[in-house]
Amino acid sequence: MSRESLRKDLRDLVYLVSCAIKEQKPDSEVVGAMDLTAVFSLAKAHSLSGMAALAAEAAGFRSEKTTRILSDVVRRHVRFTIDKEAIALKLKEAGIWYVWLKGAVIEDYYPRPEMREMSDRDVLFDAERAQDVKVIMESLGYTVKSFGVYAHDVYFKPPVMNFEMHRVLFSKMEDKNVVIEYYKNVKNRLLGDGVEKHFSPEDFYVYLIAHEYKHFCNYGTGLRSVLDTYVYLSKVTLDEAYVSMEFERLGLAEFEKANRSLAFHLFGDGKLTEEDKKMLEYVFSSGTYGTISNHVSNKMHRENWSKMRYALSRFFVPIRKSNPDYDLFSRHYPFFYKHKFLMPLLPFYRVFKGIQSGKLQSEIKALKKTK
Repeated sequence: MSRESLRKDLRDLVYLVSCAIKEQKPDSEVVGAMDLTAVFSLAKAHSLSGMAALAAEAAGFRSEKTTRILSDVVRRHVRFTIDKEAIALKLKEAGIWYVWLKGAVIEDYYPRPEMREMSDRDVLFDAERAQDVKVIMESLGYTVKSFGVYAHDVYFKPPVMNFEMHRVLFSKMEDKNVVIEYYKNVKNRLLGDGVEKHFSPEDFYVYLIAHEYKHFCNYGTGLRSVLDTYVYLSKVTLDEAYVSMEFERLGLAEFEKANRSLAFHLFGDGKLTEEDKKMLEYVFSSGTYGTISNHVSNKMHRENWSKMRYALSRFFVPIRKSNPDYDLFSRHYPFFYKHKFLMPLLPFYRVFKGIQSGKLQSEIKALKKTK
């Protein structure tokens, strides 16, 4: 089975991205036969707009749209790079150890770093210095979107700057709690004598796949993640025996194998297996950040729940500290957990907030579609 069996807009996008990542000029006749409006729409859903625009322009199809896309991508990258350096300097001055994660690292393996589009940058840091990091981020003009609620604190600065400051790498991993235990003392896996830390190439890849799996089995993950695997493994020589051992240890060996196969068959030789195509269908439907529909379906199948059981679970509120969700709920709804006599009202408050945000309507719609 080849890429030719794919729907046309997906096939065209993969062709453009493959040319861009290999720094090859696309065939102008092939590009001329594309519906570029459809291709760019798909590229946007998978955070691949810049690469598609670069390849289209290389083939001689420059337009107002491609110019705007590339201008936005470059402008965003420059802004993030400036603030990334400013944050790193402040953390060093304060003696707070940190390590850049995910796209903030892997962008350097792309032919041009701005090719790797991101809506935020991720940093793991010394959780004991969270309050100091908050002061640093606010001094740099960031406002706090979330602090002390989730595994990471979120900071924002208009118009598009988001930094996620991770206290831990994983706090919840659905069916892979071994991953949480594996990264509990993550500092022991980091290299670097000063406060600026980094993973070994092997450990970065293990983390990259573990993080991708977290999204894959929850809301889903898109083509950009598959491309990250292709780009990284094309540029780095790993100790395969070590990474294989670690994936077995984490229970992620089959996922890593399937993900690697899809990456190299989709963006490499174009020869897809039946297994590749099944995985691609899910990835294609997910987009960069996944979907509510995937989340509902995955949750029901993982727990072997009926639709009614899923619906009832959304009203559940943990009241015992022994419950693994207790800490998250108590941080997210501190008022109710401080005034426990109001706890019976919390499920209705959550329904109200769900309606207000539109998430509840999306979940109901997804639940109806789930088989």
